[in-house]
This record gives sequence, structure tokens and C-alpha cells, in this order.
Amino acid sequence: MKLKLDLHDIFNKGRDIDRALHDIIREAVEKKAPLVEIIPGKGSGQLKKHVLRFLEQKEIKALYHRIEKDSKNFGRVFVHFRWK
Repeated sequence: MKLKLDLHDIFNKGRDIDRALHDIIREAVEKKAPLVEIIPGKGSGQLKKHVLRFLEQKEIKALYHRIEKDSKNFGRVFVHFRWK
């Protein structure tokens, strides 16, 4: 099961972006999803930087295993989880 979050619709709403990111990470933890795909889009890269800063927060970083930036598509970030 892969969860997907597309940020195109809320790209300019900071609080909505953070809320959506919190919600998708919480949902992944609840459902024990192995992968979350976050799509900030290509644009200027500011939204992707915002997403990466969010994921680097200590309390969020403790929840997932690793981040993968899609080498073929600049506008996607994968968050991998490891469940035991």
C-alpha cells in the first residue's frame, strides 16, 4: 500500500501544507504503510524545500526510515517506513 499526497492545490498555503504533511505521515503510521509519495511539483523548488524541512524535524524524522528524492522526476519525494 502506497499513500500519495499531491500538494499542487495548496502550494501557496503554508498552514494547509503543514497540516496535509502531518496528516499523511500520521495516516502512514496508523496504517503501517511502507511508502508515502509526496508530490510538491517542479516549480521553483521552494515547496520541495519546505517539504524536506518538515521531514527533517526531529519528531517527524523519528517516524520514518528514509527519504528518497526521485532521480527521474524532480517533483516527487518518497518517504519510506520500516515496520517490525
